[in-house]
Amino acid sequence: MSASFWLGVDTGGTFTDFVLLGGGEPRIHKVLSTPAAPEQAILQGIEELGLREVMARGELAIVHGTTVATNAALEGKGARTVLITNEGLEDILRIGRQNRAELYNLTPEPPQSVLDTLPTEGAPCRLAANGETVTPLDDTGLAELVKRVQQHDPQSVAICLLFSYLNPEQEQHIAQALQQAGLPVSGSHAILPTRGEYERGMATWLNAWLAPKVADYLQRLQQATHPAPLAIMQSHGGTIAAEQASALAVNLLLSGPAGGLAAAQRLGRQLDQPQLMTFDMGGTSTDVALLDGDIRLTQQGHIGPYPVAVPMVDMHTIGAGGGSLAYVDEAGLLHVGPQSAGADPGPACYGRGGQQVTVTDANVVLGRLQPDFALGGSLALDVSAAETAMEQLGQSLGLNAREAAEGVLALANEHMTQALRVISIQKGLDPADFALMSFGGAGGLHVCALADNLGMQRAIVPQRAGVLSAEGLVYAPRKRELLQALPETVSPAQLATMIDTLQRQGRDELAAEGIADDQIKHRVFVDMCYRGQSSVLQIPWQATLADRENHFHQAHEQRFGHRLAMPVQQVNLRVQSQALTVPPTLPDRPATRGAPERHCSLPGVASQAAVYARDSLGAGQLIDGPALIHEAVGTTWLAEGWYARVDRHGHLLLERTGD
Repeated sequence: MSASFWLGVDTGGTFTDFVLLGGGEPRIHKVLSTPAAPEQAILQGIEELGLREVMARGELAIVHGTTVATNAALEGKGARTVLITNEGLEDILRIGRQNRAELYNLTPEPPQSVLDTLPTEGAPCRLAANGETVTPLDDTGLAELVKRVQQHDPQSVAICLLFSYLNPEQEQHIAQALQQAGLPVSGSHAILPTRGEYERGMATWLNAWLAPKVADYLQRLQQATHPAPLAIMQSHGGTIAAEQASALAVNLLLSGPAGGLAAAQRLGRQLDQPQLMTFDMGGTSTDVALLDGDIRLTQQGHIGPYPVAVPMVDMHTIGAGGGSLAYVDEAGLLHVGPQSAGADPGPACYGRGGQQVTVTDANVVLGRLQPDFALGGSLALDVSAAETAMEQLGQSLGLNAREAAEGVLALANEHMTQALRVISIQKGLDPADFALMSFGGAGGLHVCALADNLGMQRAIVPQRAGVLSAEGLVYAPRKRELLQALPETVSPAQLATMIDTLQRQGRDELAAEGIADDQIKHRVFVDMCYRGQSSVLQIPWQATLADRENHFHQAHEQRFGHRLAMPVQQVNLRVQSQALTVPPTLPDRPATRGAPERHCSLPGVASQAAVYARDSLGAGQLIDGPALIHEAVGTTWLAEGWYARVDRHGHLLLERTGD
């Protein structure tokens, strides 16, 4: 992008966050999200930041993390879609993998799904397992198929034929005929060209089901922000031009959260701390992930009940955020989440009519959010409303307001701790080997407690942590993750041809966004597994097959604790094509020493806590806990037993005192 100003926009469930780079110090802003029409909050933020004229002059580049695809999938609000499979395989998505939520229930109730009413048509054609034609697709059969599809009056069509990842011709013929009839089409050979007809079919159906809604939203947003170039964050941590993103909706399901990981990766390199566990705590949910230099990707993700096999950041999400509701069940037990107060009415302390207790209200009652702290940048706290709601919850538990608030926070922290254990301990990794990086509007209030729970010695609260996902969008590279399944036997010459084809595809797609060839870098990987297994490991490309197999054995032993004396199979070839963005550089923090604004007594804390404005802190300054460090988009609670050092970029580097 050629621009003077860069604007990262992250739409969340409660707030829409903005970070503007260019012209000196970064500017940050938040507005309440408008879920029914997300572009309204974006345009409001652009107006309040005074960017209308800059945008009209073409000097503003916008990078956006969107939840439109995610929300549509979770709410079941996709387009009317027809699925085309081979004849006899029409029930392939409904059958799935036969996984059951209740393993020992012999008569389980099948969960309701939009797939129950999905119209499906069978194509009269078939390929063999090596990609050769068994039953050709003739003109008569194709014409009849198109006619049957049109009778469903679809808004979108998904095509998933057996072995199309080896030979896409039959899918391409069907797609051309449907497109000539005026229908948008998603073909599995383009969406996810890999084995596993169920996962490939699900990804293709999800794309077709979500694409019309995503395209409509992006078209509205492009029209409203013209002539500013608009890029969209993808689930794998790279951006794509909005014009191309419209047809790849399934790649946007983790659009917003991926921005935070892009920022975390950049900061990890900047701080020489590549091993990070991240938690992004917003108003509605918390996302946790693990970085070991690179962002980890997975093809075993889920959105609600749907498996998503396209490359996406390996992230674990739970329904615990600042707006998570606390309540007492009929048995008298306290629960926190997954229900949320959302943006309207929000927590009781928002003063917008909310009466139920949230995690944010618990922090208010315990004094960790002070009355003069501006929540979300401009929203004043209603402390009395939070205390009233907490007293009512405490009465149900036989506790006073302070005890109830401590219980709410302890339970919320345990939920997040368990999520962090899933991505570390359950994968054979020791959290103590990592630093805990917190961001999101509520993350800094919980970072010390989570690190304590996991036995971690170091933590990081980045500068502008409350809007870090929005800032990460700006720094994310333009990127394509391209995939091609491999036949069971493949020669070195065939592999070289496939690599060249994928690299050319990535180069062409990035060139369409104005990226020069000399700015594009390619990385090659191969998915490998022991023959007969279905779970693969992604291995960096090695020159010889023996080197690749040896690397796989080592990776398998590190991941699972053992290696097997079995043949190794190459499953997929992957090419990552990317061009690094170069937004404006940021000035270093001055070496000043900010004094506390005041000291205050907090419920349950033995020593008085110092209160600092984060903007007043200088590079190299040391702060001992207990302390509260507040800024416009978040507050950090530095607990007893911890101290913080301010680095030259303004990030807070937390460590245990060693007592």
